Amino acid sequence: MKKRIFYVILLLLTFTAASSQNMKKGFTYLETGKYQEAETFFEKTLKKHPDNKTAKLCYGRAVGLNGDAPKAVGIFTEMLEDYPGDFEIKLNYAEAMLWNKQFEDAEKYYETLASENATSFPALLGYANTLSNLKKYPEALKFVNKALKVLPGNPNAMVSKKYIQLGYADSLTKQQKYTEAIALLKANLELFENDPDTQKNLVNTYLIAKQYDNAKQVYYDIATSKKDSIFSLNGLSLIAHFENKDKTALKISDQALSILPMIKDTELEKQTESRHVQALIWNKKYKKAEKDINELMEAHPDKTWPVSLRATLNVYKGDFKNTIADYDKILETEESSFDGNLGKANALKASGKYNAAYAAAEQTLKYYDNQKDVLNFIKGLDKSFTPYAEMKAAYSYDNGYNNAIYSQIEAAYPISTATTLRALYSFRTTKNSVTENSANAHTFLAGATQQLIPNVALNAMIGFASTSTESNNYGKFLADISMNLKPFKLHTLEFGYIREMETFNADLLEQEIVKNNFYANYNFGTNYNLGWFTQYYYTAQTDGNVRNLLFTSLYYNIYNKPFIKSGINFQAIAFQDQVPLIYFSPSKFRAYEIFVDILKDEYATGSRSIFYNLNAALGYQFIENDPKQGTYRIQAKLGYRFNSRLVANLYGVRSNIASATVAGFTYTEIGIRAKWYFMDKPAFSRRK
Repeated sequence: MKKRIFYVILLLLTFTAASSQNMKKGFTYLETGKYQEAETFFEKTLKKHPDNKTAKLCYGRAVGLNGDAPKAVGIFTEMLEDYPGDFEIKLNYAEAMLWNKQFEDAEKYYETLASENATSFPALLGYANTLSNLKKYPEALKFVNKALKVLPGNPNAMVSKKYIQLGYADSLTKQQKYTEAIALLKANLELFENDPDTQKNLVNTYLIAKQYDNAKQVYYDIATSKKDSIFSLNGLSLIAHFENKDKTALKISDQALSILPMIKDTELEKQTESRHVQALIWNKKYKKAEKDINELMEAHPDKTWPVSLRATLNVYKGDFKNTIADYDKILETEESSFDGNLGKANALKASGKYNAAYAAAEQTLKYYDNQKDVLNFIKGLDKSFTPYAEMKAAYSYDNGYNNAIYSQIEAAYPISTATTLRALYSFRTTKNSVTENSANAHTFLAGATQQLIPNVALNAMIGFASTSTESNNYGKFLADISMNLKPFKLHTLEFGYIREMETFNADLLEQEIVKNNFYANYNFGTNYNLGWFTQYYYTAQTDGNVRNLLFTSLYYNIYNKPFIKSGINFQAIAFQDQVPLIYFSPSKFRAYEIFVDILKDEYATGSRSIFYNLNAALGYQFIENDPKQGTYRIQAKLGYRFNSRLVANLYGVRSNIASATVAGFTYTEIGIRAKWYFMDKPAFSRRK
């Protein structure tokens, strides 16, 4: 941009004056970009001819283009005092303000110049470039077009128009006005056929807009040489990942890597090697990825991009402590690094350090204003702390002639990133159609969730149940207290105490049984898709009975989108006392089953989209010393996200596994559930 339009001014200076003082050599220095030599030349000329207007004008330009913009502004200011009406000096003064990044002042000055001479090409183009620097792209486009009417096809004006349209398109993309941005970029390609800058901006806009087929076509168009083919293959690999085709992504990246030795381009080598490591990580080939990262770090010890790759690997492995350390290392030398700032924000969020995650995201926005990924991150984090109400209604029945209607509403109101107030109300009415026995129960609980330290949270709710049966009305104290923590990476542990009423049917409500449950849940994940979940309950009941329950599940994650896992479950139950006439209470119960779970998570679903879950299992159960019995279980959910604040779904359950009441029965439940975020953002201020 240093070779600016005002060279044309020099051509308009009087040839006689220039020739007489032999300044042709100095003009050549300016025209060829030898600004230090030009500055020295015209400085010497002015010592001999201090009043030479042309020499002083050229000296001011040489000084400014050589990097001393404030001094150039001063030179032209002095000249304007000597030649107050000289339009050429005014133009140079305006440009010097641009060199000095005085864009607001330059805008006002150029506006005056453009009004003074509406056909001045330098004034119109200078004004357009000033407006572009101020990101006032529509106005900039208007004045660059005016300049092109004065000098049609002028190369400098055409280049300015190209970059103004690129800047305008980028601004529209950030505003998520993708159609307008794409139209501008296509217009650029009509003016500058196959322009690499425009093609890269166009493909990037297609990617952001998730128009992957269009993005692929641009990559195909770009691939006209080995170098451009590698660039395109890197992009196509990323698209394959976005389309959940990670194996294809790795194959494409392998192809790009195989061509890489044929060219010499440092930046493209970095891009290709980075993409290949990313493709390995996407395919959970962590050992190979780690090996390649170590080799890259040895080959580029003074670079941060291999460190960024290691941070990405640690994210996938759940090692957020080392992830944060890597991003901190990057930010020590590159404080404006996008990957460093936003990557750190994500790692802090995963570590339960929510305030620090907000701060890291805000820091990223200081360098990348209105960047979509950062805004989406903040929006997602906000959603975690936005008050909501969740409502559920269900109808159930079994082959023991019991039926029930159940409704529940639960509300959560975060008052900070660490504290969430909670309340729950439920109503259950149940009846046996044979005995005509009926009962109902109202339950109310209130409390809070408190994060004690990152990844350690205490949940505490207390309340009461009010019950009405055919023969009695009574109330009971209830409680639900638990601790949730992540003791190691990929491990989660929950333990707690639940005091609840047995409300399965009217006969059990007549018994006034309260269960004191002491429990622990432990999930152990791995980096190779295998997981193990175990649950243990010790229940002391107010009727004097004691129950021990163990459930364990070994599972394998088959696919990520949609999420599919399969595995085997085992359950063992033992009651201290057997009271079969009142409820199912065997001294020995064993159940074995295989299951498959298919899930499209509602939290990963965009607005106006469907989500679903299907969990099905088959197996056998063994009760006391009785012969084995075949079992089945199916749970299904189908829902719809209406917008960012409202989701709803239908669900159903069907099972013949032994229940709290009897063995050899079938149970069915159908229901509806809705979750509504009744505010559009957190109730507390996250800005410190």
